[in-house]
Amino acid sequence: MELSDLNIFRTVVQAGGITRAAERLHRVQSNITTRVRQLEQELGVDLFIRQGKRMHLSPAGKLLLNYADQLLDLAREARDAVHDAKPRGLFRLGSMESTAAIRLPGALNEYHHRYPEVTLELHTGNTRELPAKVLRGELDAALVGEPIADAPFEKITVFEEELAIIAAARHPPIRSPRDLQPQTMLAFETGCHYRLRLEQWFAQSGEMPERIIEMTSWHAILGCTAAGMGVAILPKMVLTTFPDRKFLSVHPLPRNLSKAPTVLIWRKGAHSPKVNALLEVLKADRGEARSLHKRGGKRRHDA
Repeated sequence: MELSDLNIFRTVVQAGGITRAAERLHRVQSNITTRVRQLEQELGVDLFIRQGKRMHLSPAGKLLLNYADQLLDLAREARDAVHDAKPRGLFRLGSMESTAAIRLPGALNEYHHRYPEVTLELHTGNTRELPAKVLRGELDAALVGEPIADAPFEKITVFEEELAIIAAARHPPIRSPRDLQPQTMLAFETGCHYRLRLEQWFAQSGEMPERIIEMTSWHAILGCTAAGMGVAILPKMVLTTFPDRKFLSVHPLPRNLSKAPTVLIWRKGAHSPKVNALLEVLKADRGEARSLHKRGGKRRHDA
């Protein structure tokens, strides 16, 4: 069993079939079909369940895919370590939207400056989608909110957000869900880390929100909150760039729900110079931000 066979097998799975896999790998379809058949013969199992032109992973195929991911990632890491420790090439980074909008612009600007040979792609999503994409090999790393399973990932905490209840400016003090006026919550779709905290907050009081309105951006959530359409739970940091801050009020969450670590995750065995470089930049950026906060100064940007 060769790594090239495993790469073809994984590409067929990721692409959703022989035709698209052939396009990605710049091969003819018959060659892809033959290589997959040869791998099945070598292993003595069917890796796919074939229904006409459709192909679905068999139980044996699902098991092999997990090992293929690990072996191919290790091979890539070995090549990086042996041939060149300098970050270069494509780096696919995932991030929650609020983190991408508020935390990353300065850090990624510095990353581009330090490592011009890296082509960085940023993909936003929620804490359910992003880890799944990392496991499938669609992302090299991702910034997500805890809790994240330890077994398949390596992870390092890079930020700790302070969450709060955000309401319209004249809303009375909020100590529990019973204080909401109205009991309408504005949130991202299911899978968002901050929505999970919202649900936990209600559950601790034995309450259920009357209505949850799903939105696709924190700008929209804050705008609708300022208009009195509902209440949200978000990181306090998103308020720093909201122009109509005066139309909002901030209410504390219980201590056990107010701290939200953001971690950088990557597949175990898939560490790379590009991930190391990002960790260094994020660490430096976080240290500079803390220093400026203590001095009450403004960050200087070199021309």
